[in-house]
Amino acid sequence: MELGLTTFAEIAPGTARDGVSPARRLRDLLEEVELAEQVGLDVYGVGEHHRADYVASAPAVVLSAAAARTSRIALTSAVTVLSSDDPVRVFEEFATVDLISGGRAEVMAGRGSFTESFPLFGYDLADYDELFAEKLDLLLALRDSEVVTWEGRHRPALAGQSVYPDPGRKLPVWVAVGGNPHSVVRAGALGLPMALAIIGGQPARFAPLADLHRRAIAEAGHEPQPLAVHAHGFVGATEEEAVEQFYPSYAQAMTALGRERGWTPMSRGAFDQLRGPEGSLVLGNPEQVAEKIVGMRDGLGLDRFMLHPSVGPLPHADVMRAIELFGTEVAPLVHGN
Repeated sequence: MELGLTTFAEIAPGTARDGVSPARRLRDLLEEVELAEQVGLDVYGVGEHHRADYVASAPAVVLSAAAARTSRIALTSAVTVLSSDDPVRVFEEFATVDLISGGRAEVMAGRGSFTESFPLFGYDLADYDELFAEKLDLLLALRDSEVVTWEGRHRPALAGQSVYPDPGRKLPVWVAVGGNPHSVVRAGALGLPMALAIIGGQPARFAPLADLHRRAIAEAGHEPQPLAVHAHGFVGATEEEAVEQFYPSYAQAMTALGRERGWTPMSRGAFDQLRGPEGSLVLGNPEQVAEKIVGMRDGLGLDRFMLHPSVGPLPHADVMRAIELFGTEVAPLVHGN
């Protein structure tokens, strides 16, 4: 199973991380990618957000910088909000990252868990799902054919046109899903790999979605496709250290998000439940983190696991230490089981 990391390039204005400029945060992010490769991790993902508390509104640009500073690690969006983007530009950007990186780029397409990009780029939220389905169709057409003829409702048609640069291979496209069965079936019917975002609840409850994806793939006559999980978490030298370093920033970030979405504030009791054996947080010492990842792998049939440690105003030094432990101590335990 592949192991990797994701980030949204949190900057957390008005918090303990206040004063960290966007330029500094992006420099920190590039150091994190370099370290991830040095400790042997397989993939690094950058998510797209258009908010004051995240810096990475243009993941392909960030991944291009990472490509120039690395040589082996796969580089993916996590996610590209395809519903409010232009598939032609997405293809051009990630084909360019692929060429710069020597064939290491991936597109992870999603509908987006935040909605700021829709009014920003002039789209109607009433078309939320239709936009994604139509634009995914075009992105796959661009990936699969050198000359494309295509027509849809939300974008001008293409009539025998080509899009450049040519990456020289079939650009990998994943679909990211938060838990919607319709989205799972769509990914499987198209023969696409899928990433499940598990940021709450019990991972075991996602097993029916993993099975649904595999059934949809088989029923559509496609070859089996990889399944990934993205989850919040953190690695410390000890369980106590992991909790002490991660909880304050995680609680702050989730409480702020909860104010927007009507959730209750994150309490220590809720946090402890999430980091328990059945919870979604992958957090603790290396042995505990490895045990939870192996449990998800075996329960869901995973091919890739992506840890998201930089939640809220977590200091860069703490993130770097967690990455080091993830690669040098957690990864060998996971691969040995």
